Amino acid sequence: MKINLLETHDRLDHFKQDQALQIFQGADDCMKRNSLSLMLQEHSPYVYLLAHPRTADDGVNKRMIWQPRLTKPKAQTNSYLFRGISKSDIVQVIWLIPPREMWSQYEKGKVCESEEVMTSIANFLQHREELERRDLEDLSDERIFEIYQQIDKEMKKMKKFEPV
Repeated sequence: MKINLLETHDRLDHFKQDQALQIFQGADDCMKRNSLSLMLQEHSPYVYLLAHPRTADDGVNKRMIWQPRLTKPKAQTNSYLFRGISKSDIVQVIWLIPPREMWSQYEKGKVCESEEVMTSIANFLQHREELERRDLEDLSDERIFEIYQQIDKEMKKMKKFEPV
């Protein structure tokens, strides 16, 4: 089989751009359409967005599960953590840690080479406590508890007014 290197390179570039757009579209959708995320943004200057792919019910396709949070979760394989600035379209990458069996695909010189992913993997292996450490801007545990209590009250109020 003869491969056209320029066409293959173009297709790879398109694939990488498409993947990046889909990830950030998912983060954007989570920030703007997820009711919990919207409530968190009302009370906090930013929201962490934990994404983790899961196999769909058909056993073949994958889907990305997005979870808004006020705190950093524990770093784990097959997870992607972002920090979205409330009421903006700014999303910062905290880590990109693919499944362990795929790590070698992101090494320098490989088709899916990614310096950002390899840095996340290295930090996961050698400096996990640094990945999980609270940022200076993170809210205190007391403030986080207050926010969750307030959101709980707001959700209970909304449930009272829902049509039956």
